[in-house]
Amino acid sequence: MKRTVLTASALLFTIPVWSQDESTELPAYRPDPKVIRQVLLPPSRFGKLLFDLFEYHVTSEEKEALYDIEFWYGGDFNRLWVETEGEHSFKSGEGTLERLDLYYGRLITPFWDFRVGVGLQSVYGDVSDERTYAVVGVQGLAPYWFEVDANVRLDTDGNVTADLEVEYDLLFTQRLILQPRIETLVSFSDIPEVDVWSGVNNLELGLRLRYEIRREFAPYVGVNWTTYLGKAKDVREAAGEDTSFVNLLLGVRMWF
Repeated sequence: MKRTVLTASALLFTIPVWSQDESTELPAYRPDPKVIRQVLLPPSRFGKLLFDLFEYHVTSEEKEALYDIEFWYGGDFNRLWVETEGEHSFKSGEGTLERLDLYYGRLITPFWDFRVGVGLQSVYGDVSDERTYAVVGVQGLAPYWFEVDANVRLDTDGNVTADLEVEYDLLFTQRLILQPRIETLVSFSDIPEVDVWSGVNNLELGLRLRYEIRREFAPYVGVNWTTYLGKAKDVREAAGEDTSFVNLLLGVRMWF
C-alpha cells in the first residue's frame, strides 16, 4: 500500500502545472472562408425557361396570340437573363415585338434583382421598324407576394420609356390559382416607328385562372382588358382603331 501511494505521488509531481498567467488554450483553428465555400458550398449553376404567358385571344378580330417568355442561367447572386414579349396577328400577319432583352442580373436583397442590359423593340407587317435601347431595372417580390418587374429604357435616339408589370398568385387550392396582372407603359417622347407616344400609353388588366396539372405545366383561361390613354388614344382614334377592348383567352403556362 505504501509503495502504491508513493508511486501515485511521484506521478502527480511529474504532471506539468501551468500558472494562471500562462495560456492553457491551444491556438484556435480558423479555416479560410474560401476553403469553406469551395468545400462545403461548391458554386452551383442552374437555369430556368418559363413561358409565363403563351395564349390565344379567342374573341379578338385579329385572331392574335400573345407570349411572354423568359430564360435565366446562373447562380444565387449573378444571372444572365433573356426575356421576350410580344403579340402576333394570324389574320393580317402583323405583330409587335414589345421587347427582346438581354440582361445581367445581380441579387441585391433576398427578394430583388438589379438588372442592366440591352434590348430590341419592333413592329412588323406592311410597315416594319425597330428600336434598340439600353435598359436598367429591378425584378422581385414586393411585400404581400406581389411580383414586380419595372424597367427604364434609353434608346439610340435619346428617347426614354418606362414600363411596369405587377402580378399576384391567389391560391384557391394547391393546383387552382387565379393570377391578376397589370401592365402599363410611359414614354417621355413620341416614338412613332414603334407606335409609342408621349405620356401614359396604355393600361392592361388581366385575370387568368390556371390549373397546375403539374407544377411545370398549367393550362389556363382568362380575360384581358386593354385601354389606351392620352396621345396614344388620340392617334388610334384618328386611325379608326379601337381604344378599349376586352378579350377572352386560352393559354398554357409552363417551365423547364
